[in-house]
Amino acid sequence: MLRRQIAAVVLILVFAAIPVSAGSSSAKTLKALIVDGQNNHNWQETTPVLKKLLEQTGLYKVDVATSPAKKEPMEDFKPAFARYDVVICNYTGDEWPAKTRKAFERYMKNGGGLVVFHAADNAFPQWPAYNEMIAIGGWGGRNEKSGPMVRWRDGKVVYDTSDGKGGQHPPQHEFQVITRDKQHPITAGLPEKWMHASDELYSALRGPAKNMTVLATAYCDPDQKNGTGEHEPVLFTIDYGKGRVFHTVLGHAGAHMECVGFIVTLQRRTEWAATGRVTQKHVPADFPKPDRVSRRPGHKEPKKSK
Repeated sequence: MLRRQIAAVVLILVFAAIPVSAGSSSAKTLKALIVDGQNNHNWQETTPVLKKLLEQTGLYKVDVATSPAKKEPMEDFKPAFARYDVVICNYTGDEWPAKTRKAFERYMKNGGGLVVFHAADNAFPQWPAYNEMIAIGGWGGRNEKSGPMVRWRDGKVVYDTSDGKGGQHPPQHEFQVITRDKQHPITAGLPEKWMHASDELYSALRGPAKNMTVLATAYCDPDQKNGTGEHEPVLFTIDYGKGRVFHTVLGHAGAHMECVGFIVTLQRRTEWAATGRVTQKHVPADFPKPDRVSRRPGHKEPKKSK
């Protein structure tokens, strides 16, 4: 009898020591919701890319909630946020109904996850809670009254309260992303510097900037039109209640989302927003170099080496 009990304990310890991979069928499938339907960018192009890139990981079941078109009735737009581990916002447009806004605030305060994707930081300039969630945003009449601009100067975050509008960008161009927080699960193990594919480098964003952690910046060259001469935040996180928010300014269109740096950080950041951790720790061989962009045409996964 004692031998059987010892054997059972040994088996339990052996199986407990076996790691479960992120793509394993025994791992929990995370539920993700992409919200779109209105945008000053081509959401019809970018939402399928977001969905595809997340599903490639084997971690997510991805649904899409599409709002009514601009100026159409919004009363019945009520995504069931609470059913999801993470919400990816690919929306900027008409205000959501008051009940939908309140439901989203409850979801985030109670521990929900949010990924703010590119132009989603243009949305809802008059919604205080949303502006706290995204930390900083642009356009929509934002200015110094909306809050400070966030700068990276001399190795630390600086809040710039000078007057001016919120939101601009130089013409699309390739730019170098610099990792500023090497310990965060989203950026851990990534190169200190890597080139991002030609994109809009959002700059001079403004907002409450509360509970914000800058993970990476990019230098906005003053020799270009709308260049600020500042290291602008491009990847950052925000704590909102018990919720986790990841905000990226990258990803103007499908072609820009072919950048391997964008893909890897999208997949990592969405898992972090959903769970507070990152199991996707592998840095792929085709990750961008400090001076060279790396793309995955058609967003295809690279062939795995044997």
